[in-house]
Amino acid sequence: MKMIKEDKLKDKTVGQRLKESIGKELVDFQSDVIEDSWTRPVLVDFWAAWCGPCRILGPTLEKLAEEAGDAWTLVKVNTDLQPELAGQYNIRGIPAVKLFISGEVVSEFVGALPEDEVQGWLNEHLPEPILAE
Repeated sequence: MKMIKEDKLKDKTVGQRLKESIGKELVDFQSDVIEDSWTRPVLVDFWAAWCGPCRILGPTLEKLAEEAGDAWTLVKVNTDLQPELAGQYNIRGIPAVKLFISGEVVSEFVGALPEDEVQGWLNEHLPEPILAE
């Protein structure tokens, strides 16, 4: 996964940042998650570098995000660097995954699920695309 350094983000829009990285690191939660979730669903992966299950789930989420194209966005939150945010969202164990739609958490799970279970969870909780008539 390509990590984006914060100093490179200053002159870029959220759309530009999304195109450059699947599974971007959090820069601004309000902008990257809450505001963006009004445009498309945002999947937030709360993780830490020392967490073994996080290292298993992370690549699965990144693969699914890449396959999904722009249907939803993956944002990664390192709980060691963002403890206040982890507390705000009651993160008690990691990996913890929360799906935001229209500024709200609509579903979540904790633990490293296999890819097929994550895909099933996404299929169950992502809004269905609106078909053109």
